[in-house]
Amino acid sequence: MPHLVQLLLPLYDNQGQRLASSLYAEVRAELLDRFGGLTAYTRAPATGVWEPDEGQTVRDDIVVYEVMVDRLDPPWWRSYREQLEARFKQDALVVRAHAVERL
Repeated sequence: MPHLVQLLLPLYDNQGQRLASSLYAEVRAELLDRFGGLTAYTRAPATGVWEPDEGQTVRDDIVVYEVMVDRLDPPWWRSYREQLEARFKQDALVVRAHAVERL
């Protein structure tokens, strides 16, 4: 069954500094090389909000990269997510997969 894999990438590091555009270009090139295509939602960044502790709200501006895969390889995606967490200097990044039913 095909899957849509989405990578939620932050625009800013944990200190509020804008991340280098080269980071996104590198991810784009890697995904294109491995999967032959991708969709990038970069024009209007999404905003994520969560409360890690009561009374504290954290906000994060993100872009979304997504690829369609015929077969999901969770170990590869876990490893890639860990690499991206190091590159983007994040405690955690969201990489999620959705089963796709073609209509």
